[in-house]
Amino acid sequence: MPAEEAHRVVCHLDELLDRSGMTLTDLARAVGVTVVNLSVLKNDRARAVRFSTLTAICDVLGCQPGEVFSVDMSQVAQRGHGRTGQMTE
Repeated sequence: MPAEEAHRVVCHLDELLDRSGMTLTDLARAVGVTVVNLSVLKNDRARAVRFSTLTAICDVLGCQPGEVFSVDMSQVAQRGHGRTGQMTE
């Protein structure tokens, strides 16, 4: 993936917060991170997340990492990549 290409990881914090009845501010307090950092994550602008932060988010929301994030596969076929990310013929 070229450095300038945007990632395809999608964050589902909005849905998880709605389901739990929490606000982003509530989650930030419970996890121990800033609202700004969670907002960056929630709006798909984060480039990385610490496992400790992800674990804390999952603990507070009662979910698994796969519920917090997914990968947008809609553009994979257009690029000629298979499921493993290897080039296909």
